[in-house]
Amino acid sequence: MATPTTRGYSATKDQLGNRLKRIEGQVRGVQNMVDEDRYCIDVLTQISAIQAALDKVALGLLNDHAEHCVVHGAAAATPEENVEEMMAAVARLMRRG
Repeated sequence: MATPTTRGYSATKDQLGNRLKRIEGQVRGVQNMVDEDRYCIDVLTQISAIQAALDKVALGLLNDHAEHCVVHGAAAATPEENVEEMMAAVARLMRRG
């Protein structure tokens, strides 16, 4: 039987799950706003709040990754490879529209 892999976010997994469920609820709320033909600016405001919430989750995951995987070393990777992987993740997060 395989041993479960410990990820950097394992200690905060419940908190992370709760945040993602709240974001999911916000997205459903925006869908309802669109279904109800709500004012465009109100919908855009809610979308902005969702993006901010997702950014906060992403930054938390990056922090956990830096502390766990980069500092303590991910499996079969050099420190340079770990940093390169993390910086590629940061670059993906920064690309928008």
